[in-house]
Amino acid sequence: MAEHRRPRLDLARLLSAVEDAPPVAAADVLGEQLADTLGATGVAFLIADFSGEALIRLGQSGSDGGRSRRSEAAQRVSLSEAPYGRVLAGQQPEVVHGDDGVRVVAPVTNRGEAIGVLELLLPWTPDKNALADIALAAHALAYLVIANRRFTDLFEWGQRSVPLSLAAEIQHRLLPESSTCEAGQFTLAGWLEPAGDVAGDTFDFSLERDTVHLSLTDAMGHDVEAAVLATVLVGALRNGRRAGMALGEQAAAGSAGLRDHAKHGGFVTGQLVRIDLARGAATIVNAGHPRPLRLRGGTVESLELHADPPFGAVETYAYRVQELLLEPGDRIFFLTDGVLDRNPAGARIADLIIASADEHPREAVQQLMAAVREAVDGELRDDATALCVDWHGGRERDRHTSGGANR
Repeated sequence: MAEHRRPRLDLARLLSAVEDAPPVAAADVLGEQLADTLGATGVAFLIADFSGEALIRLGQSGSDGGRSRRSEAAQRVSLSEAPYGRVLAGQQPEVVHGDDGVRVVAPVTNRGEAIGVLELLLPWTPDKNALADIALAAHALAYLVIANRRFTDLFEWGQRSVPLSLAAEIQHRLLPESSTCEAGQFTLAGWLEPAGDVAGDTFDFSLERDTVHLSLTDAMGHDVEAAVLATVLVGALRNGRRAGMALGEQAAAGSAGLRDHAKHGGFVTGQLVRIDLARGAATIVNAGHPRPLRLRGGTVESLELHADPPFGAVETYAYRVQELLLEPGDRIFFLTDGVLDRNPAGARIADLIIASADEHPREAVQQLMAAVREAVDGELRDDATALCVDWHGGRERDRHTSGGANR
């Protein structure tokens, strides 16, 4: 099929058409505009499943196969099915020729958060400019999903191929809205793999002009009791962070919140980290948690940190703020014990980290969790959580995000 030049997409017109659409219909209206401008015979949005192993093609009820809820339909597409896994991992559009026409699959991504893919079926082969337009439309779709998911459960429902328990629902609400963040001096990605009986793991991050804040926590116990402990601690830590507390003060406030409002004897291990982007310096509070692992120069080592008591374990305690040395090119993994010592994969974590050294942090944490799931045949006894941080260092600089995440 010959390559054709088509009219350039007018992004302002595209977004204007979507602006007044109901939140549930925003992606559909964008698809209609693409079909009208490019002559597409089919347009679909596939959102990333919470399992990390599939995409979910969202559409209207009546679609073949999949789940349905009132007028909505969700069809599961495995990432092993080409080209979807390649596009999501490589963050580059692909063109596939088939009997039904030309299929274009482009990443729907914002600041490294791989939300899903945009799929178009065309009766013509796009040239370089048309492909760039489609990639830009997919990037615009990422903003539409982020903006509109606040008003509807549609996207959340689509991503849940497995129902969540009450404890898992509470735990899920504690996580940041995005699990990945691209910035000039760092890239980070987190992943939580819940056990069948949820055990209270969380991770969190927040970016300011000159600082990135990180946390990883692991509440004692299981099910709703652990979720409540995690809720109290994460709420107290965020409250202290937003009030501008120093790192040690924030840790003390989180611990006090547990002792004041959680069931007697409940505690949470965890780590709080702050990275000064201007100085390239990091500090950490280690509240009884396993040490982070650093990949530097092809070697993985456990970082030497003093272990203070878990949050909530001691009535009054001055948490030590320790230095965390960073060099450009470092990759640091913050892990819960569900990854390290409660499954057969724990003994080879270092090898797994080295094997994924060239992958984006988003892919690295998912590959690590896939190995953990495989090692226990999918039957986790404890939550497994990883937060991976790549430190690029140097001065602040731009990142290209118009067609997906820049590695």
